[in-house]
Amino acid sequence: MNKSLLPLEVHDLTVSYNRKPVLYGIDLEIQEGGLIGIIGPNGAGKSTLIKSIMGIIPSNGGWVKIFGKKGKKSYQRVGYVPQRESVDWDFPVSVLDVVLMGRFGHAGWLKRTSKKDKKIAHECLEKVNMSPFADRQIGKLSGGQQQRVFLARALAQESDLYLMDEPFAGVDAVTENAIIELLRELKQKGKTLIVVHHDLSNAKEYFDQIILLNMRLIAYGDANTTFTKDLLQKTYGGRLTVFTEIADQSAKNSDVGH
Repeated sequence: MNKSLLPLEVHDLTVSYNRKPVLYGIDLEIQEGGLIGIIGPNGAGKSTLIKSIMGIIPSNGGWVKIFGKKGKKSYQRVGYVPQRESVDWDFPVSVLDVVLMGRFGHAGWLKRTSKKDKKIAHECLEKVNMSPFADRQIGKLSGGQQQRVFLARALAQESDLYLMDEPFAGVDAVTENAIIELLRELKQKGKTLIVVHHDLSNAKEYFDQIILLNMRLIAYGDANTTFTKDLLQKTYGGRLTVFTEIADQSAKNSDVGH
């Protein structure tokens, strides 16, 4: 593949909050068509990495390229699912309105959404089993339902690269299963998905590749070679107690599978 067409390149990215560094010199090259998890302890900079890639948070140094381009033009090919906690759920919009926001990159902010846009929005709601709630105010939904709506909005963007910040947080098991199946379906279509994730018990099952992050990039690669006791220990430090057992069990299960 032509290097300029990589879905995501991050070079020497450094980000600070109030002069306090949060990310140091991050280098990544993401290939097309993968389901990739970002894993690390609280305060490791996982959400910061996603937001800085999206240009929501300015960087102090380094650069980001999306499909070979820098800046706002590249975001047209990116679907972004923010953390649920960062959204104003009292905003007076319906479920359908939220999903239609995903079409603005195609229609333009000042243009009316077309019949085609509305058709796509309804199809995306159907994919996440939220069609019956199309006219409901977004704040009236449960946490899991809200997460499904934001996934539908990302789907409506018809993006090539998806950045998702803890899409499984606060959802029930049924919703979590529905989300991971949807992500796998997108991957099968050649989409690239980068997902911030906190549950180590299913990380190796969910993701093809894993980014281990703790302010610096600890490791990035195939889940089988990256999700190891040693690298998890390096990522989590003294906070890693139960997690090492998870890694050991995961390795045993992998061996049994082969």
